[in-house]
Amino acid sequence: MTRHGKNCTAGAVYTYHEKKKDTASSGYGTQSIRLGKDAIKDFDCCCLSLQPCQDPVITPHGFLYDKKAILEYVLHQKTEIARKMKAYEKQKKAQKSSNQLEEKCKERESVERFKTGEKNIVSKPINPFTSLEEPSPGCSAGSSQSLPSFWIPSLTPEAKPTLIKKPSKAVLCPMSGQPIRMNELLDVKFTPLDPSLDRVALLTRQDRYVCAVTRDVLGNSVPCAVLRPSGAVVTLECVEKLIKKDMLDPISGDKLADKDIIPLQRGGTGFAACGVELKAKEARPVMQV
Repeated sequence: MTRHGKNCTAGAVYTYHEKKKDTASSGYGTQSIRLGKDAIKDFDCCCLSLQPCQDPVITPHGFLYDKKAILEYVLHQKTEIARKMKAYEKQKKAQKSSNQLEEKCKERESVERFKTGEKNIVSKPINPFTSLEEPSPGCSAGSSQSLPSFWIPSLTPEAKPTLIKKPSKAVLCPMSGQPIRMNELLDVKFTPLDPSLDRVALLTRQDRYVCAVTRDVLGNSVPCAVLRPSGAVVTLECVEKLIKKDMLDPISGDKLADKDIIPLQRGGTGFAACGVELKAKEARPVMQV
């Protein structure tokens, strides 16, 4: 008896392994894959550059950005909004002029129709047994209809220009889609694990920052929050067990409100979901029978 391998195609059943193998090699069908740890943004990295922040700032919705990166993004968006607004005003002006031209053409046509009607007034009696509009002997009955020949230049359809909608003047956050303002960005102060290390030596370490109160090591698997008065980063466990008892900022001593505690949006790991999509999907053509 021959040896039976897992890739043997002599079986009468199309197995799941064979189906996945053929789908991956053929290029058809939707393919999904689970993201690993290396594909997830770290909690202390910028949402735009995906690199550790040099001057971190946070939005009211908890998304972390590098100040330089978010300033460049806001400036670019304002430039695009100004360009779109200029194109919209140009289109609006062109539409206004075209409407005025159409009104003048309609007035001219109405005057021409009135003049033609005045010229056709005759004193002889009209024969009631004949129609008012009789075709000339040289013209056929269907000559007044448009020819269905698309290759004639006069009958070629023309594509109308795409209308530009009035752009919004608000700059939207690239992550949350909510309006973002520079005066709402809050400076974030991470507490380093070892203050004696410089920035380069700190970034090469896997554990870089700790909670400003409890000194617990921060990471992707540790929920964190930023305190608005001081900008310090603490764990949510510290917030629930210590800070919410007195609602005081332990760093600056200021009174806290619920909106002053901003949960830090973080990436997940390859093994635990953290409010982010951990599966990537690639839509490809599907073979239909």
